[in-house]
Amino acid sequence: MSGDHLMQARNAYLEEAQELLSDLEESLLELEASPEDQELINRVFRSMHTIKGSGAMFGFDDIAMFTHELETVFDQVRNAELPVTSELLDLTLQSRDLILEMLLQDGGDSTISRTKSEQIVTELRKIGSGGAPAPVPDGAQSASAVQVTPHDDVTTVFRICFKPNARIFLSGTNPFSLLEELSDLGNCRIVARTDAVPGLEELDPLVCYTWWDMILATVRGEEAIRDVFIFVEDDCELIIQKIETITQEDAVVVGRKLGEILVERGDVSAQDLQGVLKQQRPLGELLTTAGLVSPQGLESALTEQDLVREVRSSRVEPKEAVTSIRVEASKLDKLGDLVGELVIVQARLSQLVSSHHDPELISLAEELERLSDELRDNTLGIRMLPIGSTFNKFLRLVRDLSRDLGKEIDLVTQGGETELDKNVIEKLNDPLVHLMRNCIDHGIELPDVRQANGKPRLGRIVLSAEHSGGEVLIRIFDDGAGIDPARVQAKAVAKGLITPDAVLSQEEILQLVFLPGFSTAEQVSSVSGRGVGMDVVKRGIDSLRGVIKLESTPDKGTTVLIKLPLTLAIIDGLQVEVERQQYVIPLSAVEECVELDRFRTNFGENGEMINLRGEAVPFIRLRNWFTLNGTLPTIEQIVIVNVLEQRIGLVVDKVIGQHQTVIKSLGRVYRELEGISGATINGDGSMALILDVQAMVRAVMRHALKSEMYAAN
Repeated sequence: MSGDHLMQARNAYLEEAQELLSDLEESLLELEASPEDQELINRVFRSMHTIKGSGAMFGFDDIAMFTHELETVFDQVRNAELPVTSELLDLTLQSRDLILEMLLQDGGDSTISRTKSEQIVTELRKIGSGGAPAPVPDGAQSASAVQVTPHDDVTTVFRICFKPNARIFLSGTNPFSLLEELSDLGNCRIVARTDAVPGLEELDPLVCYTWWDMILATVRGEEAIRDVFIFVEDDCELIIQKIETITQEDAVVVGRKLGEILVERGDVSAQDLQGVLKQQRPLGELLTTAGLVSPQGLESALTEQDLVREVRSSRVEPKEAVTSIRVEASKLDKLGDLVGELVIVQARLSQLVSSHHDPELISLAEELERLSDELRDNTLGIRMLPIGSTFNKFLRLVRDLSRDLGKEIDLVTQGGETELDKNVIEKLNDPLVHLMRNCIDHGIELPDVRQANGKPRLGRIVLSAEHSGGEVLIRIFDDGAGIDPARVQAKAVAKGLITPDAVLSQEEILQLVFLPGFSTAEQVSSVSGRGVGMDVVKRGIDSLRGVIKLESTPDKGTTVLIKLPLTLAIIDGLQVEVERQQYVIPLSAVEECVELDRFRTNFGENGEMINLRGEAVPFIRLRNWFTLNGTLPTIEQIVIVNVLEQRIGLVVDKVIGQHQTVIKSLGRVYRELEGISGATINGDGSMALILDVQAMVRAVMRHALKSEMYAAN
């Protein structure tokens, strides 16, 4: 194998191994709650088996040897020779973390890793040698255990079709080793299918042209067969069919007709079979002479017939093949960028065509618009991932941190199937970690304190997600002590964040926890107390164009609500104009557009206000915000937006209409400009700035707060 191919294979293994480790952690945490679940035990074992085998294949020998020790112990668990204990799960979780560390060290060739692995292996061997058979309730195995336990008095015959990917050699796989391992499971007959092997002059030594038919009679189950091919399941077509099950009580051996086998296998149609049978010659000879079956196909069918004569037949439907593929994230990003550029070009083309009034061109432009919209939606759909994978990571965080703090906490996740853009999910991880740590440290009380307050000792955290229009709502609720507004306000005064006589609503007080340097922790710990966390959360959510709110009731609990856009790439926007400059307001924040009646405006304590159907709504003139000079139009428009449960108006010269906006990032010089979140390209090639409405609303709220503080002084 060439160096480039080997490097690609190693990189593929690293990526797959990290996914397997994530699945292993999830399975172990589920196993802690259901220690007798045989399917979970099998999932854990398969993850270890794959990591070990692939690791050895690609040169990660330290990982392979270490995982072998872990696999050995779980093989005992799988065979009901060891119970699933907290000690075993703790060691396995530590092993999982160590394997990840070794992967990041490109194989674990470090003194620290070797020391850790030796310590864990010593403990694992101690458990393996001193363990007793797992207790069986009421003298009977659980139903799940009975399903996977092989019986020596039951023989099952399987038909196996193994078609490796043509490029399987490039991954370092030797198919013959798989065939040898399969033969160890029982009485196995193998027929090589070489129909596709070309002549010597066309033969590529790096291509696998051969595939195999195998008939296996074994006392082991289908799971054992799949374990043989577990390393190559994504690089082959594997069909396993159960064709016979026989027990010791079965005294009659019923053979199967050759024609039945060939028709069932798809080597010949029933119609062709009947036509040949009319010639009354040996079927195999007739079919090969007629050119309907290849000699190798006939040999394979005869082999099956010979073996099936030893057992009785029972056909099952073949398992559907997996139709998903793995794609690098960078390729998806590139595809998204190209689609964005296509949307811009399509908008420019539509604008150009509309000025020519050519029906045929207009029809073509509309068709292109339809196709580009469909391509955009499909591309965004490909980038969407369920948020459940992120939620599952917090099971381990809650487990470990609650133990360190002496707390008992149950994490409940809901809405894991809710999908978000992969970039949003990646950037959301750190803010969620801070919020979960705060729930555990600040929110949930110690078990004795909860019991004294009439609460159950077991605290509860609910992490949920759901779609709401073009947004995703994420809620984090804990039934802990809640937030005391008086204490928050006192801390803010002590830190000089607000004046002692400031008059704030409860919602405004709770928002103070997002200020830099704010913390209510009495002492610094490894978890909290340094005043770093909630301000980081706020900045992280702001960078995602999201909104975060706090709701809390003392002694009842706290809810954190996060609103996020589905994607960071393309949004629906309302295009407006001020002094011949165009701007885009995210449509999700827009409530309505009205004409600005100067006779219904006045100056209040918090600036200019408009009387909108009896409600006083403050507004910002974009002309003043961006310092644009020029003549005011006769009639101005005001766009009413709602952000942070606050309604505010944005005064513009003209509302152009809805616009599909492809977001372009700003350069470093402009990133810190308040009120701007990005830019887009218009249909005529000009640029329009995308307004950060949240930043504008916060600016108005800050101005109002300063005004109150100034008036109080």
